[in-house]
Amino acid sequence: MSKKYALREPIPEKIDKLFEAYSPLVRSLLYSRGIEDLENAESFLNPKYESLHNPFLLKNMDKATERILKAIKENEKIAIFSDYDADGIPGGVTLHDFFKKIGYNNFINYIPLRNEEGFGLNHTAIDNIASQDVKLVITIDCGITDVEQVETANKHGMDVIITDHHIPGKKLPKAFAIINPKQNGCDYPEKMLRGSGVVFKVIQALIIKGKEEKVFDWKDGQEKWFLDMVGLATLSDMVPLLGENRILSYFGMKVLQRTPRVGLLKLLSLLKINQVTLTEDDIGFMVTPRINAASRMGIPLDAFKLLSTTDEVEAGMLAEHLNNKNDERKGVVGSMIKEVKKRIENSDTEMKHVLVFGNPEWKPSLLGLVANSFGDEHNRPVFFWGRNGETEGDGIIKGSCRAGGDTDIVKLMEKASTISPDIFVDYGGHKGAGGFSILQDNIHTLEDRLNKAFVELLNEHKIIEDTLLDKKLSIDDVNWNTYSSVEKFAPFGLDNPKPLFLFENITVSAMKLFGKEKNHLELKFKNSNSKDVTAIAFFQNGDRFAVPVKEGSSINLVATLEKSTFRNFPELRLRIVDVF
Repeated sequence: MSKKYALREPIPEKIDKLFEAYSPLVRSLLYSRGIEDLENAESFLNPKYESLHNPFLLKNMDKATERILKAIKENEKIAIFSDYDADGIPGGVTLHDFFKKIGYNNFINYIPLRNEEGFGLNHTAIDNIASQDVKLVITIDCGITDVEQVETANKHGMDVIITDHHIPGKKLPKAFAIINPKQNGCDYPEKMLRGSGVVFKVIQALIIKGKEEKVFDWKDGQEKWFLDMVGLATLSDMVPLLGENRILSYFGMKVLQRTPRVGLLKLLSLLKINQVTLTEDDIGFMVTPRINAASRMGIPLDAFKLLSTTDEVEAGMLAEHLNNKNDERKGVVGSMIKEVKKRIENSDTEMKHVLVFGNPEWKPSLLGLVANSFGDEHNRPVFFWGRNGETEGDGIIKGSCRAGGDTDIVKLMEKASTISPDIFVDYGGHKGAGGFSILQDNIHTLEDRLNKAFVELLNEHKIIEDTLLDKKLSIDDVNWNTYSSVEKFAPFGLDNPKPLFLFENITVSAMKLFGKEKNHLELKFKNSNSKDVTAIAFFQNGDRFAVPVKEGSSINLVATLEKSTFRNFPELRLRIVDVF
């Protein structure tokens, strides 16, 4: 399935005139992000920390902070129970660091094992925590649907404060307090905070109340140093980088570029990343996978220790350890990818619109990584399932799926559920990626049902949308002034993507493959001054594009603009997205 492209509609003359203080490119990019007035333009381009909303606008915040401050004043033991991913772990570190900063040490951090304990609170963990004389449990990035587990905690005489961002179920847990912007009756303006963002709001509220009640001393603005973890989590999770998330990720990046957090510094050094020029791509493609590898490989607490330790020797050892675990994870994923490729090669049937692969031995925690690879390579929706070698159980199998192109994966699952109501036990996600659970009896008909749903959506013109390109540029436009305009919109992510540019009918002046395995592509083009402009694509040799790419050929190029700081030498270049 080939991608379809369309240029975004031009900025209306009235709005263009309103934005005349900005460069033409900045005006266009503002408009394409739905910004049509000067106030919103200024707040987007120049976020202010002071623009964060009052934390007490969150429902139950007064009650939650009073209970936490009571525990601090009476030295009650607190358990911080956080999820095992790159949102929950940094969130746990943030609250850990806050307690340490105010001199409160009677607390523990608990992170469940992904494969053994699963997501959220569990009865075994609660029994374990209760045995340590804990009086208050604070959840981070989980808990909103854990009705029975909270009941168990209450029976143990523990109060539970839930801080979460996931969508609540029909029945809420009987927690002491629930802090979740998505719960009914919560008027908090920003509904799309991540788990770490929610716990940061709790910390903001604790600082206000704690100072008022003279529970602890706090220097104004000191909490901004926690934004390295909040920024890391916000950039790691698929969250719209608009509104309050724009502020948290913007300042999060600034703190990450100067944080003294020794574990992170050791990891960046190991990965040969310059902290000063750290980008959201470095976070998303280099740092986050190593945090997530810890939980995928059964050692989430090691990622927590890396981010919270103040010991240089321990930090160095943990950085090496997590990097090795990530390599181990890559090996397992690599063998899964090889297995699937072999199945595709040996198949004598035509490739379907939607692909489904599974193996009872595959770890569910690694399926998303494999799906990423095949969705991109085959430019179509892919679904993967696994059971971690378990033969017994409740008969429910978990899986991950990726859109692979311009398909809306959630719409596809919704359509499949409309046609076959029994197909999924549960599913969710966003346009590009999702997860699902399915009864074992239905797994063998999943591919046929999904393909039927795909064809129906295709006929309704609801499944594939054109990829929108921000602007048509010439090779001469690849300069530092253009980059300066683009950089004003960083950090990039969901709902604030890197601008996509179209370069029409440009001639390839040189082409080569580079890297140890010669699996990366470099193209060169000449500008009007006969200077080279470089475009690169990693893990791409040029054979998967719609047209052949060779020296001297004329192509249409879709690319983003980026600054490379390889060997500390700044170079402006293009990152290839597609050629047609």
